Amino acid sequence: MLSGKRNSASALQILSLLLLFLHCQASSHNYHFVVKEATYTRLCSTKEILTVNGKFPGPVLQAHKGDTIYVNVHNNGRYNITIHWHGVKQPRYPWSDGPEYITQCPIQPGHKFKQKIIFSEEEGTIWWHAHSDWSRATVYGAIIVYPKRGASYPFPQPNEEVPIILGNSSS
Repeated sequence: MLSGKRNSASALQILSLLLLFLHCQASSHNYHFVVKEATYTRLCSTKEILTVNGKFPGPVLQAHKGDTIYVNVHNNGRYNITIHWHGVKQPRYPWSDGPEYITQCPIQPGHKFKQKIIFSEEEGTIWWHAHSDWSRATVYGAIIVYPKRGASYPFPQPNEEVPIILGNSSS
């Protein structure tokens, strides 16, 4: 009888350590997006555009495969907005993935929404962008998803990374 209890306790301890180890392999990151209009000059043309944190293109997000990112999106613009995490699978978690009135309600002006992005299978450079009407033209940025911690690259590890994002805001 006593031996059975010890085995159960040992199995429970091993299971607890395994769960702790698995939890420590992935981590979470927090980002804050403030969506607002800003004056930008490009190619001798000045106009008001929608930006994220005053930047165009917006900030680069970084994570490892298996990580979770939380993005607090504060909409200080004049129109509703949603953000789509292009190339990210969101199984059983569609309400942080874009098309307004389809998978989520838009973030109304003056409101905020905390989005959860789970990088379960993704690796490489993908992107995020607004998914609301004309705001797609200027509200976007890169997402760099590194291999899982401890995993090797399938090629020599780069010395430096410079994301290049092409877009057109002239219309």
